[in-house]
Amino acid sequence: MIRNFRLNCILPCLLGIALTAPGCTPTGDMGALPPADQAPNQVVAQAPALWRVADEDTTVYLFGTVHILPKGVDWFKDDIADALASSDALVTEIYVTEDEKPLVAKAFMTSGTLPAGENLRDMMSPDARLQYELALKKLSMPLSAFDRYEPWYAALNLSLIPLFQQGYTDRAGVESVIEAKAAGKKRIQLESYRYQAEMLDGLPFDSQLRYLASVAGDIDAIVPTLDQLVLEWASGDTEGIDALMNVDYGDDVLADALFASRNRKWAAWIDERLDTPGTVFVAVGAGHLAGDKSVQAVLAQRGIKTVRLQ
Repeated sequence: MIRNFRLNCILPCLLGIALTAPGCTPTGDMGALPPADQAPNQVVAQAPALWRVADEDTTVYLFGTVHILPKGVDWFKDDIADALASSDALVTEIYVTEDEKPLVAKAFMTSGTLPAGENLRDMMSPDARLQYELALKKLSMPLSAFDRYEPWYAALNLSLIPLFQQGYTDRAGVESVIEAKAAGKKRIQLESYRYQAEMLDGLPFDSQLRYLASVAGDIDAIVPTLDQLVLEWASGDTEGIDALMNVDYGDDVLADALFASRNRKWAAWIDERLDTPGTVFVAVGAGHLAGDKSVQAVLAQRGIKTVRLQ
């Protein structure tokens, strides 16, 4: 099956945009989100995984993140805090300033909106539509909530809503914390919001529909699965992260676009960055640093050694 939380785990720029975009806000087509029944259980972060890639005059720290977390997870300490403090720059998947957020929202809304006269539910098979509508009902969402949007955009929102309802927030996410701690440091992004919008919009429509069907079919598993992912991340269990996230997508095009091809690009960036003296702290989704197609695995193919620090 396709892991239904994959999009919200790898596209951090969308977390603060997907549910606040024009026409998709609590005062827009969606209606108000139901309140959380309870906050996620407290998580004790023992030692989230941290790696180092280095040569004689350059150090690149690699840290796996979870973009959306429950409040109160205490993880920024020890080697992680020291590594960031010693770094000249913070590198994240994407970097969006407060001033840019309206532009990003507009870009994704433009990419994610269907042509005039088209309706998302009309494009689904009868079984897929029934499953999708049942998922919306479980979330207390109107059936028309995403009628005007492409499947990838609907899938992203559908996978985030139950998490937000249960107390998860991007404000407690790793990137938000690290960015606050790195105030004043140089910022570098591995991708742009335009690239991400074009990547998603460029996915084959059939792949998008399959992804949406997977999200709808597994709606009840979203929260417990991410709960488990947070526990694996907090303990530095990369094998557990790999088992949860890097499973069969059910769609090779989707898997390469969202995961493998990005790992290859980021490894190439790190390889090139080693030619420039200094120290940088690279923070990307934890799934990208686990498994046999991880960034570290690609670096190894390039003859570059990665050392785990914790």
